[in-house]
Amino acid sequence: MLSWDEPISAAPVRPVPTRTPGLPVDAASAPAIAEIALSPVAFSQAASDVRRHGRSQSSQSTRRVRVEDKRIINGGADVNQLVPFKYKWAWDKYLATCANHWMPQEIAMSRDIALWKNPAGLTEDERRLVKRNLGFFVTADSLAANNIVLGTYRHITAPECRQFLLRQAFEEAIHTHAYQYIVESLGLDEGEIFNAYHEIESIRAKDEFLIPFIDTLTDPAFVTGTPENDRKLLRSLIVFACLMEGLFFYVGFVQILALGRQNKMTGAAEQYQYILRDESMHCNFGIDLINQIKLENPHLWTPQFRDEVRDLFHRAVELEYAYAEDTMPRGVLGLNAPMFKGYLRFVANRRAQQIGLDPLFPQEENPFPWMSEMIDLKKERNFFETRVIEYQTGGALAWD
Repeated sequence: MLSWDEPISAAPVRPVPTRTPGLPVDAASAPAIAEIALSPVAFSQAASDVRRHGRSQSSQSTRRVRVEDKRIINGGADVNQLVPFKYKWAWDKYLATCANHWMPQEIAMSRDIALWKNPAGLTEDERRLVKRNLGFFVTADSLAANNIVLGTYRHITAPECRQFLLRQAFEEAIHTHAYQYIVESLGLDEGEIFNAYHEIESIRAKDEFLIPFIDTLTDPAFVTGTPENDRKLLRSLIVFACLMEGLFFYVGFVQILALGRQNKMTGAAEQYQYILRDESMHCNFGIDLINQIKLENPHLWTPQFRDEVRDLFHRAVELEYAYAEDTMPRGVLGLNAPMFKGYLRFVANRRAQQIGLDPLFPQEENPFPWMSEMIDLKKERNFFETRVIEYQTGGALAWD
């Protein structure tokens, strides 16, 4: 579980929106997409990719997989064989996400519905905040899922990491489901909420920042194996792990969880708690993946590349702060937009340090220390008030 108090260290060395491109594929990726129904054109494109790239790792050799043959990218081992493990940290994270399975319908929304329908239940500023918040999130997790399924997955050659990515993609679907469930429960205008990423400038600006990095990885012609393309992959991983899931989500999380702390929109706030827990694990995994790629490919981490990454961090902080100003033009919930400037800089510093960069905004402190408690959800709850938040599936429970 990622928390602010977690030591910053490299990963263990133990060895789109509306225009979805034709599904890129090579033979190494084929097993993962076998269940996806391809159109004749997409299937033809996929088959062509296999023939052109000739990357069928399973047919390279009949010898058994050796740990030393495994690599995060550009590996030579059969990606269909999960073991022997080289990246045990990835497998452990996969097991942890599976143990914390949840579904949106398990959370009661009756109090939220009554509050929303009550004209005096929420202020206009609070209602604006909720709708803007949902307007970003209903498509954000779809963008994340598309980036994993259509891009990142086929370029990662470590099966332990692919296993986590498959689970992560499913969890992104659960999050989209959760936001839809909230929208439906409250009776919101679905056209307004789901089109916000086209119609609300502060939301659209964040998505337009992300789309080029999705397009890079989902381009059928894009393959790794050169320093230039390996850096493109690494850059995209940093954008999605550190800036999208690790920064762009945090204004929204603070806002809805702040409502919950005031006993408002408690059902939505509980769902956001589960989503925050999931996204913290996604961010943590992504950072470990980035650091492992750096360890295996130190030539990619040049001074120029680091400068480019710092520029991306600065741009992301600006975009998320503009979103904070738009969602709360006046003070609400004891919060105001200027408070988020310090918070976003604090978060950006953490993300930068976690991938080996110096802090971008020295001496920033966390103005919302209670968020650290929200990230770590291991706390007691009133069983009769709501379900146990530290939920684990039966197979993960210890009965002795």
